[in-house]
Amino acid sequence: MILDIARLLLFPALMAFAAASDLFTMTISNRVSLVLAAGFLVLALMSGMAPYDILIHVGAGAAVLVVGFGCFAMGWMGGGDAKVAAAAALWFGFAHLLDYLVYASLFGGALTLLLLQFRQWPLPYQLAGQPWLIKLHAKESGIPYGIALAIGALMVYPETEWINAVDLARFAIG
Repeated sequence: MILDIARLLLFPALMAFAAASDLFTMTISNRVSLVLAAGFLVLALMSGMAPYDILIHVGAGAAVLVVGFGCFAMGWMGGGDAKVAAAAALWFGFAHLLDYLVYASLFGGALTLLLLQFRQWPLPYQLAGQPWLIKLHAKESGIPYGIALAIGALMVYPETEWINAVDLARFAIG
């Protein structure tokens, strides 16, 4: 039961926290990525995932980390975004990686277009006192891509072996 609750809540909660953190502070703490990685390892071991399968998931995470840091070096994304994307890829492995990257890219494009449009308008007076909103509205600010990464991850997560392994009958009421 505890394992099922962890499968249902840990990853989605951490991804939602990463998105909120990026929205309000334009940063994602390294701790989020570290807890995602540690959570994967603990749940993989507790779930009885085969060592070979764990290595496949680690390979997916490493591949995204390398590409993410390339994007970071080019100034296309933040370092926190690269790390959280890699940590999410760790959970998906190669089986769901393409779906995740497509969703994250689509939501990232939409988020970028929305923010660029939002930044063209003046902030309403009632909202002008919110420091996080002022920073988000500033044209020189980046895009909090962690939001798109989280939404993409939450779109894919229900299709993964993590959720398929949950015994939902235990949670049925009645």
